[in-house]
Amino acid sequence: MNAGQYISGIGHVGLIGWLLVGDVFAPAPEPFEVTEVAVISPEEYERIVGAQQPPAVDTEAPAPVQPVQPDPREESAPQPIAEPDTPPERPVPEPVPETPPQDDSPDVTEIVPPPPAEVQDTPPEIAPPPAEDVVLAPRQSVRPKPRPAPRVAPEPVAQPAPETKPDDITREEVRKDDAGEVQKEETEATAPEEAADEIVTEAEDPPSGAPASSRRPKSRPSRPDPAQDDMRSAIEKAVADAAGSEPGPATDTPAAPAGPPLTAGEKDALRIAVQRCWNTGSLSSDALRTTVIVAVRLSEAGKPDVGSIRMVSSSGGTASSARQAYEAARRAIIRCGSSGFNLPKDKYAQWRDIEMTFNPEKMRIK
Repeated sequence: MNAGQYISGIGHVGLIGWLLVGDVFAPAPEPFEVTEVAVISPEEYERIVGAQQPPAVDTEAPAPVQPVQPDPREESAPQPIAEPDTPPERPVPEPVPETPPQDDSPDVTEIVPPPPAEVQDTPPEIAPPPAEDVVLAPRQSVRPKPRPAPRVAPEPVAQPAPETKPDDITREEVRKDDAGEVQKEETEATAPEEAADEIVTEAEDPPSGAPASSRRPKSRPSRPDPAQDDMRSAIEKAVADAAGSEPGPATDTPAAPAGPPLTAGEKDALRIAVQRCWNTGSLSSDALRTTVIVAVRLSEAGKPDVGSIRMVSSSGGTASSARQAYEAARRAIIRCGSSGFNLPKDKYAQWRDIEMTFNPEKMRIK
């Protein structure tokens, strides 16, 4: 036989035997506990519950309470077990409704869309363009002014071509043809010279709108410098002191003028002679606005005494510009007077001591 069958048979026999005799070894059951309960009415229950609650505090004196005699039946009856008081239910707070955030956007519910515009089928009227001013040409042409011509003739003659040779007889130019045959004698084209039937003067020329001469632009005023003014006054004082301390004929008192005074022509000749050697191109713009008066003594031969040349006064510039203008005037007197100025000998007493005003705009002789 198979071992599995033995094991299965033993297991089944053991199970059946345990079912049969298993209750013999079971423990004895425990006794039941029984509690007696009495039934009471609702009025009695309320009275019992009210007795358990503490009496309300009253300021008035409490009335005497007569003792209640117990009912013998109630004493014999078992007292019911008081059930614990159930705690009162606490009211549940109602949830506070959440306030929605305030919307700052404008209310567009009441906005009514504009009604659609009515489209007209008829095209709009276009205004006619404004009338333009029409300028009519004059019916009669203005007679042209005569053109100045080199000669006057009874009948006016137009200006001939530039290559035409002037002649009294008008001829056409004749040249050889392409075949080289000369049909006519070769001649040059000639025509009468241009002429007019009246004399055209300069007064009849149309006036020009352009100015005859342009004005010199105004110079910008220079701001005086206190330091330069002090230097100028110091230089002028030093020059005046040096001129006063120099010995020689320049410091001597000039003799009384003798003979007739210089004429305007003689003064202009001396001014032109000195102005020819006066170089203003090397002067600055400030020196060109400066006027200096220079004194000089001349010898009988008309030559200047270099030691006697001095600056009498200046105006219109600073001390440095006055010194620069004086040096240019001094060089002009020495350079042009090296050979002697052409002055009349009989008037030497008049032009021995002279003063020259060097002004870039106008030079004067005194």
